[in-house]
Amino acid sequence: MVSVKQRISEISQPRGGYLNPKQFSITEKNDKLEIGEENIHASLVGMAVDYLTRFNNGTSGKKAFAISLLGADLIDHYSTAEKLIKNVKGLDDDSIISACKLSGFDVCHRAGLAGYKPVEEINPDKNTIENIRIMVNRSLTFIKEYGPIIQDGFTFPGGYTKTVDTGDGDFLTSDTLWDFKVIKKDPTNKHTLQLLMYYIMGMHSMNRDFENILYLGVFNPRLNKVYRCEIEKIDKSVISQIEKEVICYD
Repeated sequence: MVSVKQRISEISQPRGGYLNPKQFSITEKNDKLEIGEENIHASLVGMAVDYLTRFNNGTSGKKAFAISLLGADLIDHYSTAEKLIKNVKGLDDDSIISACKLSGFDVCHRAGLAGYKPVEEINPDKNTIENIRIMVNRSLTFIKEYGPIIQDGFTFPGGYTKTVDTGDGDFLTSDTLWDFKVIKKDPTNKHTLQLLMYYIMGMHSMNRDFENILYLGVFNPRLNKVYRCEIEKIDKSVISQIEKEVICYD
């Protein structure tokens, strides 16, 4: 049994991918701000941007950093994580530093204890802090335009299988399933497959909000780009193949 991302790494996709990224329209935003270099791992930056966006959009600290708390609990650092969450108040430097440290606990839950690096050693510099601030503000601007958010950090009870038993989505608006990617390039077919798997698992789950989803979307606050694909235009045979061969529903 594996996560959605682990399952994607196990399989070979057809040429171009199950869902070719070229099927997504691209909208570029321009706030004339530049993103510089960073001194901590890109995955930590991505999680910090994601969780701070949720928090600054109104989600409680404990819910926004729920995965971080689960990871911290595995190594008996729950109280440390709680203290860090109390430091997260907005987008000031201390809030961003605390969010980066909290994100360091995620690996314990998502990938196991072997990948854990003491969060005391995660110290974003000024450029990294400013980058995160810019990207969270871009994300909040995006939500104002494409939102409101009706669910964030959701799972798929009833939609998992014996093959894929974990995975959590980023955001749902009224008609779109969104994934946030804080990467330096456009989405690949691995990213689009992840999004399509989330949609299929959502449709199999007990979450009725998926019945209203018409689009799959990716927002990249690093590039300030919006990618969107109409589900109706995805070949039904592709969805059926993923159901049977990738997620492995009976």
